[in-house]
Amino acid sequence: MPVFRINEKEISFPHPTLAREDGLLGVGGDLSVERLLLAYSHGIFPWYNPGEEILWWCPKKRFVIFPSEIHVSHSMRKYMKKHTLRVVLNRDFADTMHRCRLKREFNEGTWISDEMEEAYRRLHEQGYAVSVEVLEDDVLAGGFYGVSIGKCFFGESMFSEKENGSKTALIAFAHFLEKEKFLFIDCQFHTEHLESMGGRYISWEEYERLLAKGLQR
Repeated sequence: MPVFRINEKEISFPHPTLAREDGLLGVGGDLSVERLLLAYSHGIFPWYNPGEEILWWCPKKRFVIFPSEIHVSHSMRKYMKKHTLRVVLNRDFADTMHRCRLKREFNEGTWISDEMEEAYRRLHEQGYAVSVEVLEDDVLAGGFYGVSIGKCFFGESMFSEKENGSKTALIAFAHFLEKEKFLFIDCQFHTEHLESMGGRYISWEEYERLLAKGLQR
């Protein structure tokens, strides 16, 4: 199946089901707010190496966490009782995204480039990109950022400054999303870490149905 060339002058995408088996749908385009919102609203997201052309992905099977199914292990319960924890939204979006970038650059390399930071800063300014941070005993412990549209949340990247930092943030945020009647957290790709916290695969058909429902609310 071909990879589609995205027209920079037109805010559009091929149908998501035309993505290759590995999830790659298209190449090119830009990271304008309008294009990013259109992408996420159809289950498409950008992921590419800094300095290369933008790649757009839409995996056929989706790895998601349903807020009501977030898993809190016995050790995490003990940790959360032991410490004074405070979870905040949008403490400093730019700082949180940059910390995610630095952690990944140090460990395995990152797709979070200057271009991506600028694009998601614009999304944040318009109320779509969100950061979640947790403070342990008043010291920043970890967090993550993502995109929120309707009752759907699309997770992007996490960081921890202390052990369990990002886990605590995700658990607290999942409880918040459940209260707010969000339908899912889109993890985009599988990781063992996210699976241990309740993530699981759903079919494209189920994902598409939930996405359409979430965007109507």
